[in-house]
Amino acid sequence: MHANEQLINKFYEAFAQKDYHTMAECYHPEATFKDEAFDLRRKQIGSMWRMLIERGTDLKVEFSKVQANDSTGRASWEAWYTFSQTGNKVHNVIDANFTFKDGKIFNHRDSFNFHRWASQSLGITGKLLGWTGFLHQKVRATAMAGLENYMARKEL
Repeated sequence: MHANEQLINKFYEAFAQKDYHTMAECYHPEATFKDEAFDLRRKQIGSMWRMLIERGTDLKVEFSKVQANDSTGRASWEAWYTFSQTGNKVHNVIDANFTFKDGKIFNHRDSFNFHRWASQSLGITGKLLGWTGFLHQKVRATAMAGLENYMARKEL
């Protein structure tokens, strides 16, 4: 198994065990992360995973289709959790793409169907407006504000 494939496996195994310390150690000091809600740099990345794990008391993660070579990698993963803002149950299906530098994750991009996620997490509002740029931007702004507040409270 390629070393970068082992790194991806280590990352998702830690995620499944809610071990945000090990997850953060998998990232390069200059890493970036982007998904439908966040666009982050290194320190924020570890804090995001910690926040999501701490809030996701019923979080369950499964991963598969891990592939990697010297420069790129990919995986598929699924998360089941209760969305803390609404109490709604969510089953999110995500495709992850990675680049590597110095044996660590350098760029991490998660992609998922935002409308599907919004319909589950936000209920009727998400169902009706999940396809709009307006709701997408509102979710991004709310997520980033939540992370900033979390980091300030935890002094991260």
